[in-house]
Amino acid sequence: MRLLLVDDEEELIAPLQQVLTNQGYGVDIASNGKQGWEMARSGGYDLLILDWMMADMSGIEICQHLRQVGDSTPVLFLTAKDTLDDRVAGLDSGADDYLVKPFELRELLARVRALLRRSPIVETQRLTYKDLELDRNNQVAYRRGQPIALSEKEYQLLEYFMRHPNQLLTHEQIQQHLWSPDETPVSNALVAQIRLLRRKIDGNAKSSLIATVYGKGYRFG
Repeated sequence: MRLLLVDDEEELIAPLQQVLTNQGYGVDIASNGKQGWEMARSGGYDLLILDWMMADMSGIEICQHLRQVGDSTPVLFLTAKDTLDDRVAGLDSGADDYLVKPFELRELLARVRALLRRSPIVETQRLTYKDLELDRNNQVAYRRGQPIALSEKEYQLLEYFMRHPNQLLTHEQIQQHLWSPDETPVSNALVAQIRLLRRKIDGNAKSSLIATVYGKGYRFG
């Protein structure tokens, strides 16, 4: 499962990322609202954990924008606001759950598990496009029934493509999905990942499922 954690409290975000990573989740982080919005709208996450109050763009605004464009990814708010009116406002913005700071880590993990169980994305363990299938449980692809072993980055890249078929995905969107903000990939890292993935899923096909849109990004389909 892939989570996005958005919070501008530096002393909180790193420990939370570590706790969630230790539970087996893939966790991307954003340290401000605008960065969080850019990452969230790129898609590919099973759950968003958003701080309510951030100076540049609040968690409420991120959630509202996502719901306006039809994104139903589950959202868990973290906030110091604890009145009934605050809770109602958070849920009315489209959030799925609400956790008041300070909180116990056990409760956070329980709420994360509950939201992931309810998420419709969790129920779809196989993604399919034409004769290509992706088994999300085992991180294995199948082309015409033949298994294809994938590295972690290749799996993340293929899953992202298959969840956004026939859409132009920019270089920036893909890079934000594959690498967290504190990672600095080499300049040709994305091109290299695309080349490796094409080699595995295309085989002897005359055309690739991953089309290059020169100067912009890639389109899968």
